[in-house]
Amino acid sequence: MTSPARKSAAAPAVASKKRPAAHVSAPAPQPEEAATGSSAERSLRLLALLANEGRALSLADLAAQLALPKGTAHRICTQLLATGFLARDVDERMFSVGPALRQLAFDTLNHGVVRGLRHEVLSELVRQVGETCNFTTLDGVQVLYLDRVEAQWPLRLTLDVGSHVPLHCTASGKLFLAQMEQKERDAVIGQITLTRMTANTITDADALRAECEAIAKRGYSTDREEFIAGLVAVAVPVLDAAGKPRAAMAVHAPTARMTMEDAVKRIGALKEAAKRMGGLL
Repeated sequence: MTSPARKSAAAPAVASKKRPAAHVSAPAPQPEEAATGSSAERSLRLLALLANEGRALSLADLAAQLALPKGTAHRICTQLLATGFLARDVDERMFSVGPALRQLAFDTLNHGVVRGLRHEVLSELVRQVGETCNFTTLDGVQVLYLDRVEAQWPLRLTLDVGSHVPLHCTASGKLFLAQMEQKERDAVIGQITLTRMTANTITDADALRAECEAIAKRGYSTDREEFIAGLVAVAVPVLDAAGKPRAAMAVHAPTARMTMEDAVKRIGALKEAAKRMGGLL
């Protein structure tokens, strides 16, 4: 006959044997979620997808293209929104790259050896065309100056690297608008303020849309004294390895030295430089 003392001693032993079984029976990760790797990897893949698409995507789009459960995609988006790597688009159901990711891209593009190589491409271009040249990219709804090389003239416009200029009245800005899908372009034009900078600034939305269509057809953009009176510019796209526009190369000068016709004659040199720059993105 077993004593009460032995019964109480045996009870913990039985309980301890059951603990591993309880652990094993815990819900396992969903196959789709487990296959996609760590949380950090999923976040990076989501950001890479948005950057590669070059447009805002919905939660459903992100989940489908990344093969993630919607709940997982929602959690990732919430975290990335809180840290500034994602941002809500004009349509709040859509997500686009945020300021923190753009700053990271800017810092990366301006890092070390690659920055030096890009700067040399610009320097060589300036030696060819004899005027100031810029390397720019789209940052939200503004143009961001990634790099520039000044021509050695007493009369010139100085804009520091990191400066922002408007989309609607600059050669690079109108080029970026022209490269957007029509729906996205219309949304951006509908949201930005078409501030009159000079007598030549396009301030009518329909006129700007028509200008963008013309730019898309001819493959380059112009600034006919639209940003600053007495200053003209032309810009061409810089394409990545996949053929997608990621940046722009532009040359500008006062009309006292370069007419619009003179600027257009420099497009060939700009396009050659843009090809070299594309390999350094």
